[in-house]
Parts: sequence; structure tokens; C-alpha cells
Amino acid sequence: MDELDKHRQNIDDIDQQILDLLNRRANEAMHIGEIKKAAGQPLYVPSREKKIFERLTGLNKGPFPNDALRSVYREIISASLSLEEVQKVGYLGPEGTFTNMAAIKQFGLSATLIPIRNIPEVFDSVERGRLAFGIVPVENSLEGIVNHTLDTFTTSNLKICGEIFLEISHNLMNRTGNFEDVQVIYSHYQAIGQCRKWLAANCPDIPVHEIDSTAKAAELASKDETVAAISSEMAQLKYNLRVVEKSIEDNPNNFTRFLLIGNYEPLPTGNDKTSIVFSVAHKAGSLYEALSVLANADINMTKIESRPSRQKAWEYVFFVDVEGHIADNRLKTALSGLSEHTAFFKVLGSYPKGEK
Repeated sequence: MDELDKHRQNIDDIDQQILDLLNRRANEAMHIGEIKKAAGQPLYVPSREKKIFERLTGLNKGPFPNDALRSVYREIISASLSLEEVQKVGYLGPEGTFTNMAAIKQFGLSATLIPIRNIPEVFDSVERGRLAFGIVPVENSLEGIVNHTLDTFTTSNLKICGEIFLEISHNLMNRTGNFEDVQVIYSHYQAIGQCRKWLAANCPDIPVHEIDSTAKAAELASKDETVAAISSEMAQLKYNLRVVEKSIEDNPNNFTRFLLIGNYEPLPTGNDKTSIVFSVAHKAGSLYEALSVLANADINMTKIESRPSRQKAWEYVFFVDVEGHIADNRLKTALSGLSEHTAFFKVLGSYPKGEK
């Protein structure tokens, strides 16, 4: 017992040192906040945050795991930012959605996270200055793009400031936890698509209906024991539901990518991504001519999506992600060359790459 008490006393002493250092760190963060405000600079800088994480995980010799270290520092940074100024962040709601989980992953629990009814409203609230940032889903690794997000970017002046990858696991849940009680299933169309095979194999005769969000589906299930929802563990806790079947997604390698949107462009980190949108003349070879500029400049294109332009029938806009930051001369020159082959061209943002 003497040996046990000795180690406990050591932990108490270390905790005191950690507490003192946390308060010293918070004071430094507050001074930085005052300097930024005086200079008119944004308080939240994703590129700086990423460097902090990379530096600490690189220095870490264990046994404290890097994943836990990131979580701890996520909350330390979140609390420090709240001392400088409470960050108001809007996300596609309601509370309990996967976008809500992405917001917590990015900003921690000290930020003020505000659920917004739909994607265009998230954009509008950030553009009008009611919110510092917004978080919207843009694509799922199984079901593809979220059309509303891409379409809104064509007319918005906001910039992409970052990206968040969230591993998605879907649970079938209701009030009782009994499969026999399930007479109807609700969820968002993306979640339904990600669980299509499981539903066909296990619920072929149960009607499945689309609804605005997985959290809204959980809310419906909380009011009627014959209703089941495909939703997240966060929604399960919020609406006091029980799991009927856990992890019903068809593919365990299921990620959703979310975009952080705001009114400024992050500084380069050395590991960045740039998103653009453009349209080309409706003639043979026009898209090839535009994209060949990137290939000739040895720019790696990581994604391309097309969407109807909504200006003219059978004409399209193309959303492209490339590696690099717009501040890099090679990429800047390549994009300038690409724009010469387009009818419409816009840089949506350069930002730190997200980590899965």
C-alpha cells in the first residue's frame, strides 16, 4: 500500500504541474487573441492547429497514444479559443447528426455549435457574419457527393477553410431494442444507401422512408415504438433509444467528408488541397484541353465531379480537387492557365488536408 500511495502522490503532483501549465498556456492564448483582434486577423487558424498536432505527435515517445493526445489537445485548444472569443459554428442539424459529430471533432466541446435546418442556410449564416464558420457534408465514400453542398458553392462567396473526415457507423435503433416491434424505418437518404444490402437481406418487407436527417429519424423513433431509425450513437444517447442491430453499414470502410466554410483562406501548411469549380465551352475536347494544363504542370488531381450548371440545359460545371496551395507558384500558374480554357472559373479555397 505504501508503494501504491507513492505512485498516487506522484500522479497528484504531476496533475498540479499540468494544471499550472494549462493556465499558463491559456494566458498566452489570450494574449495572442488580443494581438489578432487588434490586427483584424481570424482567431481560429486551421493551419496553425494542424502544425500543433503534427509537432506534438512527432515528439510523443509514449506510452500515451497519439489518438488520445489529439483528443486532449483538441479540447485544450477549444477551451483556449473560447477564452479569446466564443466560436459560433453552424452545422447541418438537428443535434445528433453526423455533421454535429464532425463539428465536435473539429472545434471541441467549448465552441458554441448551432444546428441549422439546411445546407444553403448554413452558407447564408456564415456569409452574413452570424456565424464564424459552417460545417457541411460534401461526400461519402460509398454513396458519393452531396449535391446541395456543391450546388451552393457555385453562387457563394465563402471559402473552404478545411476538411474533416469522419468514420461512419450506422445503428438500427428504436425505443425497445426489439426487432419484432419495427414496422417502419426512417433515415436520411445517404444513410439508407449505405445500408442498402443489410436492409434488403434483413428487412425486405419493412417500408423504409427518407427524412431530412438521421437525427430527425431518431427523434421520430423516440415517440413511437413501432418506428426504427438508422442513426448514430450520439443520436441514440440524445433520444434515449436502444440498439436493435449495431453497425449495419454495408462496408466497414465508410467515411464522410465534411467541409469547413468561412470568410478567409488559411495559410499554406505544406500538405494542402485546393478546390476549384469551372465550366467549359460546349464543344469537343474542351474539358480535355482544360485538364491537360494540370497534367502538363505535374499537378495531381485527386477528385473531379460534374453537376448541371442550372444556367442552360445539358451544360455542366466541374468541381476539381488538386494537391497544393494557391500560394504555391507552380499551382497558381497552372490554375491561371486552366482558367484560360474555361467559360467560368472560381477557386473555392486552399486548405489543410484532413486526416482519416
